[in-house]
Amino acid sequence: MDVRVALGRPGLRRTLSGYAALVRVPNLFTAPPDVLAGIALATAVGTSVLVTEALGAAVASVLLYAGGTTLNDYFDAEVDAEERPERPIPSGRVSRTTALALGTALLVSGVAVAFVAAGLSAGFVAALVALVVVLYDGPLKGGPAGFLAMGTARGLNVTLGFASTSAIDLYAAPSVTVPPWLFVVPPTVTLYVAAFTYMAAREATGADRRAVVVAAMGAAMVTPVPPVVVLSVDTELILVGVSTLLAGAFITWTGRALQRAYRNPSPEVVGPAIGTCVLALIVLDAAFAAGEGLGWALGTLSFLIPAAGLTRAFDIS
Repeated sequence: MDVRVALGRPGLRRTLSGYAALVRVPNLFTAPPDVLAGIALATAVGTSVLVTEALGAAVASVLLYAGGTTLNDYFDAEVDAEERPERPIPSGRVSRTTALALGTALLVSGVAVAFVAAGLSAGFVAALVALVVVLYDGPLKGGPAGFLAMGTARGLNVTLGFASTSAIDLYAAPSVTVPPWLFVVPPTVTLYVAAFTYMAAREATGADRRAVVVAAMGAAMVTPVPPVVVLSVDTELILVGVSTLLAGAFITWTGRALQRAYRNPSPEVVGPAIGTCVLALIVLDAAFAAGEGLGWALGTLSFLIPAAGLTRAFDIS
């Protein structure tokens, strides 16, 4: 059968669009930058990593993210039927049973890829990510623990980058002394993501201004961290400058979106603001990655191109 004819069928297009929405295609490109930031900082202090290990950890992060969003829709199917009937499950494009099977398979695959490609330490961290994702999607969603769980999943994603290097080794002590401040980075990402997740939880009905303020405070609090970390890693002023520039771009971009949401906290405005916060995480990661060099910063930032580009065709939240 001609592939072009098959893809042209309305039923097939509808099904494929359902799966694409289920895994949040644009968001998938926001997961590897977390890992790259972790790898960049770990290698900046003298640890080592193979290309296959780095690639495996990045692929694992994508699978874990896709599994998390898929199970999110599985658990939220009844609520989405009332508040967001256009979502894949309530609209009938993907069955709830299929979503459960797919989400589970993606999480298991993510853990397996991390273990096979990057070793026991990476596999262990990937398993923690999967566990936290399930807790967020299921019993913890909606409360303070849920927001923290979502942030923790992304913070652990950075730790997955550490674990794919020799910075974290479950077999033996690390080959180099890892500065304690390196482990400030995952909590920084956790704080930021938890803050805008608090706002996202109120998207469907319109966030109150307090939720927008929480997201703005989270963004403001993490902005100074990357340049300080990079200065601790490398005293080259140009790299500190690059990190500062990226951190400035991060707070400017998120700040403008959140300012609009504060003025008009309706779903039509809050939704795009959440999308901006998600995409801006790539910029924050790039600011951290600058610690290992300009190439790492630009490589991490490059994920913004497909992520932002795909938001024109797919929903990001």
